[in-house]
Amino acid sequence: MARRERLDPKIFNLPVEKMKQGYYSDKYFVRARQVLKSDGAVPRVLMQVFGKRHAFLGGADEAIAILKLCADLWDHLDVNALRDGDEIAPWETVMTIEGPYNAFGWLETLFLGVLARRTRVGTNTRLVVDAAKPKDILFFPARHDHWLVQTGDGYAAHIAGAIGVSTDAQASWWGNEGVGTVPHAIIAAYGGDTARAAKKFAEYMPADVKLIALVDFENDSVGTSLAVARELGDRLYGVRLDTAENVVDKSLMEEMGSFAPTGVNPELVWKVRKALDREGFDAVKIVVSGGFTAEKIASFEEANVPVDAYGVGASLFQGRFEFTADVVMTDGKPCAKFGRELRPNPRLEKVD
Repeated sequence: MARRERLDPKIFNLPVEKMKQGYYSDKYFVRARQVLKSDGAVPRVLMQVFGKRHAFLGGADEAIAILKLCADLWDHLDVNALRDGDEIAPWETVMTIEGPYNAFGWLETLFLGVLARRTRVGTNTRLVVDAAKPKDILFFPARHDHWLVQTGDGYAAHIAGAIGVSTDAQASWWGNEGVGTVPHAIIAAYGGDTARAAKKFAEYMPADVKLIALVDFENDSVGTSLAVARELGDRLYGVRLDTAENVVDKSLMEEMGSFAPTGVNPELVWKVRKALDREGFDAVKIVVSGGFTAEKIASFEEANVPVDAYGVGASLFQGRFEFTADVVMTDGKPCAKFGRELRPNPRLEKVD
């Protein structure tokens, strides 16, 4: 399989001048650069970058862009790196940078940060994608973090296999756009009438927009799903179950005791599926969301719960995936912090 082309550095819209000045860098790196320049010292170093956990690499192209656009004398650097989406082992070298330390050293804060962030999002997304296969994962965590992280997070999720993202910013790096459902807010705007809101949505949205209606507004996912399906017919692509984790849907009130009834649970999904099928709406898809993790998805899949797609949000930002960079060679000789010796990696690819 052909390797995916690396992204053009221009796509990241980096604040190049501020990065060059050290505005976003840890101060000790900026001051170290000042000392070396003032002393006329120009050590040539080999720096290696690694993570401490098993993961799926993200942010490699973005890290390379920082070096290309912000380092002094990019042509004097020799950079080798893995690709976004590559599976990596603990302590595996994911990137090496060789050249005058003064030309790039203060950028360490920046490229480590993007590797950590994008790898965390990409790895978490890959875990839920694998748990759900062959069903779709919709990437819905935009509201759980600062808007500035959306573009790179969306790309990391895309590389990891998410079939859709929720904002245009998240989809921009590969030339796509966000996807979504009929939201609770527009249902409220139409007086709490989900069927009416969905009908209006269908009336004014292009025909190629897949219409998926949230059906938990009145805490009656079965009844609301049927009402929307009757109103929209073939125009309805799917319904989305999003019952809050501390709420029991109306349809389950008389069945509590043998299972955990709160939130979106297997019994609720089955009730909606059977109700839709009984009235001939077997083509309507069921999307579930609300507190889903890789573990919860795996449990649904093991039980053959009739879900067609999973919307996953906040859990995709959980965990820690730190990266570390160390100088391991200086002027052609081994020179590293104790325990951080050179670890060559034949999988690294030279960056042009």
